[in-house]
Amino acid sequence: MEHTPRTARLAEAALAAEQQGPGNLLRVVLIVMVLGSVLTAWFLLRGYRRKDD
Repeated sequence: MEHTPRTARLAEAALAAEQQGPGNLLRVVLIVMVLGSVLTAWFLLRGYRRKDD
C-alpha cells in the first residue's frame, strides 16, 4: 500500500465531490414531494372524519 500525502487525498475527495452531480438537489426535491403528499392526504382525508357530537 503506497503512502499518499494528506493534501493529495483531500484534493481527490474534492474532485469526486464536484463530480457527483444533482444529488443534493434531487434529495431535497424528493423530501419536499413526500412531505407535500402527506400534507395533501391529511388535508383531503380530514374532511371525511365523522362528527358525532
